[in-house]
Amino acid sequence: MSISDRFAELAHIRDSLGAVEADPSRIVMEKILSPTEALIAGKRTILVGTNNYLGLTFEPELLDAACAAMHEQGSGTTGSRMANGSFAGHAALERDFAEFYDVPSAMIFSTGYQTNLGLLMAILRPGDKVVLDSHSHACIYDGCRISGADFLAFRHNDPEDLRKRLRRLGGDAEGALVIAEGLYSMLGDIAPLADLCAVAKEYGAWFMVDEAHSFGVYGERGLGLCEEAGILDQVDFITGTFSKSLASLGGFCVSRHPEMQLLRYGSRPYIFTASSSPANIAAADAALRAIRTRPEIKDKLWANANRLYDGLKGLGYELASTVSPVIAVRVPSKEEGARLWNALLDEGVYVNLVLPPAAPDSAALLRCSLSAAHSFEQIDAILSAFKAASAGSDRAVGASAH
Repeated sequence: MSISDRFAELAHIRDSLGAVEADPSRIVMEKILSPTEALIAGKRTILVGTNNYLGLTFEPELLDAACAAMHEQGSGTTGSRMANGSFAGHAALERDFAEFYDVPSAMIFSTGYQTNLGLLMAILRPGDKVVLDSHSHACIYDGCRISGADFLAFRHNDPEDLRKRLRRLGGDAEGALVIAEGLYSMLGDIAPLADLCAVAKEYGAWFMVDEAHSFGVYGERGLGLCEEAGILDQVDFITGTFSKSLASLGGFCVSRHPEMQLLRYGSRPYIFTASSSPANIAAADAALRAIRTRPEIKDKLWANANRLYDGLKGLGYELASTVSPVIAVRVPSKEEGARLWNALLDEGVYVNLVLPPAAPDSAALLRCSLSAAHSFEQIDAILSAFKAASAGSDRAVGASAH
C-alpha cells in the first residue's frame, strides 16, 4: 500500500470542502489583537471560537507573571520532572490546586490531553472495566484504549442507561470507573453529575469528571460543575486543562485520595514528557488567582452567553442545548455548515466549524464559545453576522431548540 493510499481517507475529507472558499485548516490568524479579535486575511475579525472563556489571555497580571518567570527561569524545562526535577513553580501550582479544591492531592501535566491520558493509563489495567459517556472527549477514549481496559459507553447524559450498563457488569461493577464531563465542548450541554455520581456509588464504582470546559465557569467559587452539583466530596478524580479558562497550556488532576501522588511513578505521559515551561506555569497560577478573587469575570461571561443565546434563538437558529458558554448552532449538512462558516467569516466573525465525526449525532455545527472579554457591541455584531449569513441560504435556520 502506497503512502497516498494510506492518506486517501484524509484527502477525501479535505477535498469534500474544496468547493467552499476556505476551511478551518487553512485559516491563519495573522495577528492577535486582543482576547476577542484577530486579523484574518487582513480583516479585523471577532473571535467566537477560542475557548477563552474568562478572556484572560491579555490580562496584565498573567503577562507580567509569564514574562518574569521566563526571564528568571528560562524559556523551557528541557525535560520531564522525573528526569530533570520539578521547578518551584510546578510544586507551588500543585499546592494551589490542592488548596483550592481542599484535597490532599493534585498533579499537573504538560497538556490537558495528556492529563486524561496520563491518569487513565496509570490507574487502569488490562481487563479493568470502564463505563464512559458516549460523548466523551477523544483523549478519554484514547486513554482507555491504551490502558487495555475493557470500556463501553452509556447513552449521553443518561443516568438510567449508566445504571443498566453497570448492572450488566455484575460483580465487575464494583471497582469499575465511570467517566463523565462537566460541560460538553461540542453541543454545550451539561451533565447531570449528581445523578451519575449516585448511580456510580450505588454500584461501588469510581467516578471521574473532566471539567476542562467547566472549570472557572460553573460553581460559586469557579471550581466547576462538581461544585455546582454538590458532589466534590464524592468524586474520585477531577481533571481539567489550562488552555481554556486558565489562558495557558497544561492540565491538572485533583483527587480526594492521597494515593494519587503515586501516579508520578506510573503515568507514562507524566514521566516521559517535558514539563510545562515556567511561563505557562506562572500564567496558569496567575489565572487561578483571578478565578479565586474576581468572581465578576464569570458574571460577565454569563451575561454575554445569555445575550448571544437569546439573540440566535430570536433569529430562528436551531440551538443544540440550553444556554452555556458554548453555544452550538445545528445546520442541515456539512456543505451548508461550510457555506455558513465562510459567510460568517466574510462578515468578520470567526466561529468553529465542527463536522462529523467530531460533531456528535452526525450533526454539523457552528460552535460559538463566549468570552468574558466580549463586549455587548461585539455580541450584537456577531448576531448581525448570523442574520446576514442566514439571508444567503434558505436552509440555514430551523426551529429553535427549547
